[in-house]
Amino acid sequence: MSNAFLDVIKARRSIYAIGRNVTLSEDQIATLVKEAVKHSPSSFNSQSSRVVVLFGNQHEKLWDIIKETLRKIVPAASFATTETKLASFAAGKGTVLFFEDTNVIDVLQKQFAAYADNFPIWSEHSTGIAQFSVWSALAQERIGASLQHYNPLIDDEVKSTWELPPSWKLRAQMPFGSIEQAAGEKSFIADEERFRIFK
Repeated sequence: MSNAFLDVIKARRSIYAIGRNVTLSEDQIATLVKEAVKHSPSSFNSQSSRVVVLFGNQHEKLWDIIKETLRKIVPAASFATTETKLASFAAGKGTVLFFEDTNVIDVLQKQFAAYADNFPIWSEHSTGIAQFSVWSALAQERIGASLQHYNPLIDDEVKSTWELPPSWKLRAQMPFGSIEQAAGEKSFIADEERFRIFK
């Protein structure tokens, strides 16, 4: 079956060996991220996703924050492995930080009280879709990325460093860059275990 969108989805992989040999400019990448998030669906059209894109020294600063945060909790004997992993992310072109605006969720909970318990769940759906959209858009431009979750350990320092609103809840970090080493083969569980189709 030939489908251009499915081809994009298949091209999206977790790429951990990233570099800075990206042909798109920083402005082009920022526009790509903005458009991908802007056109990602959200429940009740809440548009609750918020994004910060870090390049250059700002990108490196994030991974320094993460490194120093983890240094306090990772045993010294095994910290070298952690440091190497973080250095591979810092070697990239930049990082996309994904947030959800809790103020938006609070307003919707008050407006639609019958669904109040669901809005935080639907917010997670929204950020997941935004993350997938950005990841796929980057992959189409042959930019590698992976999704990381050092929140909530770094939340307060990230908000303080970049002077972000207190209502922004950090959900994920996506380091990206040139693909220095391709992803390996991907295995899949049997279709019979995953799908049920009735006609």
